[in-house]
Amino acid sequence: MFRLKYTLIIHLLGWLLFWALPFFYMSQEPNRQGSILLSHNYLLFIGVYLAVFYLNTQLFIPKLYFQKRYLLYFGVFIVMLLIVGWLKPYDNLIFQRFNDVAHQPMSTPPEFHGEHRPEPPQHEVQLRLPFLDIVSIFLFFTIWMLGMAITVALKWQLTEKKAVQAEADKVTAELSFLKAQINPHFLFNTLNNIYTLATMNHENTAPSIMKLSHIMRYVTDEVTEDFVPLSSEIECISDYIDLQQLRLTPKTTINFEAKGKIEHQEIAPLILMTFVENAFKHAVSNREKSEIFIKIWSENNTIKFICQNTLFAQARKVERTGIGIQNTKKRLEYSYPERHTLSISQENGLYIVELSLQN
Repeated sequence: MFRLKYTLIIHLLGWLLFWALPFFYMSQEPNRQGSILLSHNYLLFIGVYLAVFYLNTQLFIPKLYFQKRYLLYFGVFIVMLLIVGWLKPYDNLIFQRFNDVAHQPMSTPPEFHGEHRPEPPQHEVQLRLPFLDIVSIFLFFTIWMLGMAITVALKWQLTEKKAVQAEADKVTAELSFLKAQINPHFLFNTLNNIYTLATMNHENTAPSIMKLSHIMRYVTDEVTEDFVPLSSEIECISDYIDLQQLRLTPKTTINFEAKGKIEHQEIAPLILMTFVENAFKHAVSNREKSEIFIKIWSENNTIKFICQNTLFAQARKVERTGIGIQNTKKRLEYSYPERHTLSISQENGLYIVELSLQN
């Protein structure tokens, strides 16, 4: 509604300025401006250019030019040009002024005597319109091209807006699809862990189920949001680590640290969780010593994350590019365009993930 009112105001102001042009031309004759305003030639001047502008913008361009019927559009242009040239709206308006002046009664002349008396006029002055009304044709070209420029620009703007909206809808759909892939993948691995505890009749089976319920609540309730509090993501990671520790042997060492001003920070859900899950998936062994180091902190409105885990010899030749990591990379591109850095490397027997997110 606001846009419609704004457009109407712009059109009205533009036409008022255009209609005032003849009055600027006759500014030295204020007594003539009132009669010109009510004359049929002034109404012709207004009507012709109103018709040219709105017929072009509302009919000819949408129905012909935008439909690529360029030859027919050019033919309409020529016809409209000939009509304006025949009507001569500007010359008729201006020559009405001169004709009115020519027919005005002259004031009583002073008395002359003798040889100084002037000769009486032999004939009345006749004014004729020129064959070609240059000003009317110039105004026609100006208004026609202005209308075309405005209409094409608005069309382009609308097309761009639709393209941006379509791209946003596509990104939203893809992001929802990626989340849908991540959630079952994560829950499937966790349920396998609980199943292992249950088959061993482990006393921590019930606590592990409670931990899982906390994780599932986070996954089902908050993962649908674009961004969640960083504290919620950290709590989910903490529960997951506690759940994993129930089944780990002393050969696996876990160091988890979260510090900094995290209360007011937000993050895309499960972004960090994916890397943590990946570390437990590949760095736990019942035969060899392993270590998992996880650190999350916030500084200068930036979230930083490091996850390091032992890289076993048989895994060093295998590139870990599972569905979880690949989907997380895509989500980072969507949620943090040009606002994130992700580094995944293998150094000194360690698999290292470093992530920085700018809010």
